[in-house]
Amino acid sequence: MNAVVVAVVIMLGLSLARVNVVLALFMGAIVGGVTGGLGALGSLESFGSGLGNGASIALSYALLGAFAMAISRSGIPDYLAGKIITIIHNSKGGGNKVKYNLLLCIILMAVASQNLVPVHIAFIPILIPPLLAAFSRLKLDRRLVACCLTFGLTATYMLLPVGFGNIYMIEILANNLRTNGLEISNSVMPQAMMIPVGGMFLGLLVAVFWTYRNPRDYRETESKTINPENVALPTTKLIGIAAGIGISLAAQLWSGSMSLGALAGCLTLIATGVINYKEADEVFVSGMKMMAYCGFIMISAAGFAEVMRATGDVNTLVSSISELFAGNTSLGVLMMLIVGLLITMGIGSSFSTVPIIATLYVPLGMEMGLSALAIAALVGTAGALGDAGSPASDSTIGPTAGLNVDGQHDHIRDSVLPTFIHYNIPLVLFGWLAVMVL
Repeated sequence: MNAVVVAVVIMLGLSLARVNVVLALFMGAIVGGVTGGLGALGSLESFGSGLGNGASIALSYALLGAFAMAISRSGIPDYLAGKIITIIHNSKGGGNKVKYNLLLCIILMAVASQNLVPVHIAFIPILIPPLLAAFSRLKLDRRLVACCLTFGLTATYMLLPVGFGNIYMIEILANNLRTNGLEISNSVMPQAMMIPVGGMFLGLLVAVFWTYRNPRDYRETESKTINPENVALPTTKLIGIAAGIGISLAAQLWSGSMSLGALAGCLTLIATGVINYKEADEVFVSGMKMMAYCGFIMISAAGFAEVMRATGDVNTLVSSISELFAGNTSLGVLMMLIVGLLITMGIGSSFSTVPIIATLYVPLGMEMGLSALAIAALVGTAGALGDAGSPASDSTIGPTAGLNVDGQHDHIRDSVLPTFIHYNIPLVLFGWLAVMVL
């Protein structure tokens, strides 16, 4: 049996059984490595050698966590949450109007976290907990909130080539396409991903207006509840926060480094007096601790990916598709998308999946006679598939971190499964459509 299939099934099974995600990744990798002929010691060695591949990601997460905590200590998250709660309290419209406005605000915040304020998921455990009391009063299904957050986090980097989108679409996707012999311009990458992202948008509409439209009861807790009357920010601090965000965005656009952008933002917040220099160390350490678990998961995922590469069964899995569906482009493309889903579900990172599959998918797509735009859509969608529904993905870990502070939101049942159903299924269908029509 294929080692990749075995490893992913083991990892997902353990995760569904509520085994810690890091342990599930480790055990899945070892079983997969043994199945692939590496042996127990060889699997451990490959896992260990792969951990370093996730170190840069972990560092980025740590610095982004520090930047997010500095933003939090500035008071702006409470300020924004207070404004939102005030609007909810003063709203004269129906409950649905308030609900949809709140969901729209959440989606916009998630979108901004990928480009305008590049803190990725670090904003969620800071900004969402103060809103939980409002969610409970509105009887808002937190599974829907998880879907909104995941849509903003995932669809943004797939479509907008700014911030994390620049890293995914240009630095990773476009560069890997060219490395493997496909001539394509950076400017057409959003066009290639437009139809797949349209499928995600359809999934979002289904979640909002059908699947989770009914109220759901949660017990109200007083912890982390914001009193809007006590929230205010002086103009000088607002200017300093705006400067920190602007310089952070400019630095990451100039360098292409999330780490440098986060560092520049932190230093600006200190220089403008938003964060007291004497308190800076404690603030930054707290932020790094907040993101440490996500960093460990990404490092473990890198080890998992290295074991899968060492077995050689990724190549075998993809090559078997080429042989099995020779002459049937439509079915072959569908199976390649499903293989991408399987790989990303195991690794938990679309950013790490693209380099793995591009080596094989680009030549295979060219052999099938697909256009450059169609191959870009194929590799980009296959890489992103699974990000929204993997237990190890930051796109599901982040929402759980914010929504489960009071113990009423299960990671697998309330974040992973809802996002998998509403985004991965449409992505397969619309990704296939994109490849066929482009």
